[in-house]
Amino acid sequence: MKVLLATRNAGKLAELRRMLADGPVEVVGLADVPEFPEAPETGATFAENALAKARDAAAATGLPSVADDSGLAVDALNGMPGVLSARWCGRHGDDLANLELLLGQLGDVPDERRGAAFICAAALVVPGGPETVVHGEWSGRIVRAPRGTNGFGYDPIFVPDGEERTSAELGPEEKDAASHRGRAMRALLPHLHALT
Repeated sequence: MKVLLATRNAGKLAELRRMLADGPVEVVGLADVPEFPEAPETGATFAENALAKARDAAAATGLPSVADDSGLAVDALNGMPGVLSARWCGRHGDDLANLELLLGQLGDVPDERRGAAFICAAALVVPGGPETVVHGEWSGRIVRAPRGTNGFGYDPIFVPDGEERTSAELGPEEKDAASHRGRAMRALLPHLHALT
């Protein structure tokens, strides 16, 4: 059975494909289906954005559709960049500029006050059927300089609780097992398996 992951992000697609590799669900991405208009992310919460993306995808393709919205919530910035994480610098998807802006904003913040969490909401919308939203959170802290090449976004400056390595220094399996997206997608797995 095909499930559409409503993303063009190759990293997210690879993660979900790894998690579902042993089952009857075939994960396809937006590049695998005819193009359709995608509404901008205007929700005030991760859940609102994820649901909107999944609803658009399911309506346009007729496939059960999964979408997520995730971002980084930094304690010293009152939970920001939050839903604005991908466009924190003012341009969508400029990972390096977003990361550098965040590090600049935290420049004077002492190490003990650099707590943060990655947060993910994942939505599954079945055409004519149920809608499900689940959440995952990954707590840690922000380091002062990027380290590692495995990952994207803020991964090179985020050290998960109990770790000395950044998220970008973890291997794919380690990251899948612990990350906010991994936790949310695992919470969604029983709902995906129920479709088959």
